[in-house]
Amino acid sequence: MNRHMAGYAGAIVAALWLLVQPAAAHVRYVSDEQEGQAGLAFAVDVLSEPLNLALVGGGAVATLAGAVAYLRFRPARTDLAVLRETLSGYRDLVPWMLRLSLGLPLVGAGFAGYFFSPEVMWSVRVFQVAVGFLLLFGLATRAVAAIGLLAYLVALPFAPDLLLAFEYIPGFIAIVLVGSGRPSADHMLKQVAGTPGTIYGRFDPVYGLADWFDGVIEPYERYAPTVVRAGLGIAFAYLGIVEKLLAPGTGLAVVAKYDLTAVVPVDAGLWVLGAGLTELALGVALFLGVFTRGGAAVAFLMFTLTLFGLPDDPVLAHVTLYGMVSMLLITGSGPLAVDNWLREPTEDAEASGRAGVPGDD
Repeated sequence: MNRHMAGYAGAIVAALWLLVQPAAAHVRYVSDEQEGQAGLAFAVDVLSEPLNLALVGGGAVATLAGAVAYLRFRPARTDLAVLRETLSGYRDLVPWMLRLSLGLPLVGAGFAGYFFSPEVMWSVRVFQVAVGFLLLFGLATRAVAAIGLLAYLVALPFAPDLLLAFEYIPGFIAIVLVGSGRPSADHMLKQVAGTPGTIYGRFDPVYGLADWFDGVIEPYERYAPTVVRAGLGIAFAYLGIVEKLLAPGTGLAVVAKYDLTAVVPVDAGLWVLGAGLTELALGVALFLGVFTRGGAAVAFLMFTLTLFGLPDDPVLAHVTLYGMVSMLLITGSGPLAVDNWLREPTEDAEASGRAGVPGDD
């Protein structure tokens, strides 16, 4: 009993450490301030205060201890097994979820007059609205996602601020891998075209090609969670390093603007450093596939705190991120993840008994 309680205690300490960290955000969406120290000098200056050093170091040790305790004692095995099994039952909804999470913000971006990121004010309205609506309808889904990805990559050298919306890259790739799913126009048209004797089936020009392409892509669909996980990991790490650790002036301006030191009474520099380190750590964990569902849940909480805590942060900037972390909650880590090595043998047996759930964490 004491061993299980120790495991629970470690997990609770780790969770509390994450909860008291600053809400992560695209801070340049709410502040343009760029002055102040940067990089290592900023971190050294913040950590020169003994209290700040104790909070950061103690939090890191508590988080690591909580992870080790969880792996050692595996508390709530049955609860987590049921949760994983239940979430895995929603896998057929993943394509629809991804289409919504990219389609809605693309339509919004088109009407708002910016290109993927609010930092890039290019009015490409017709293109983005068309791509967004086609994704929402699920019509020519894989081709439309590929076109959206190409447009993003072509524009990136001319507008490096598009990296603030890096999540679109893994999002588009994941849609190419999983297809439209259902409900979707593609699914409906495919059903009609593939049924002998239908009038539409006689004239449909793409059913055969689409069916062939689906067969080509099918062996790689299992890597969609890997793509989303790695892509989100890169996005989190980038935002933590570039927006906060290397440009703390912007973050400090956000802390001052919303009087965040009154919410959690710590040094303003610790707010920014804590946010940057938290995003960096979460990004690395997601990229490696360590505690993927737990990391996705923490990310979901961070987005929600930011959404309600920073009213100037555009809601549309979070829709894609919400959809992608929700996908990871359902699918787990996917192949090529550390989680696959951390599972107990009983979890391996459960995972192997579920078709199409490779690398479930």
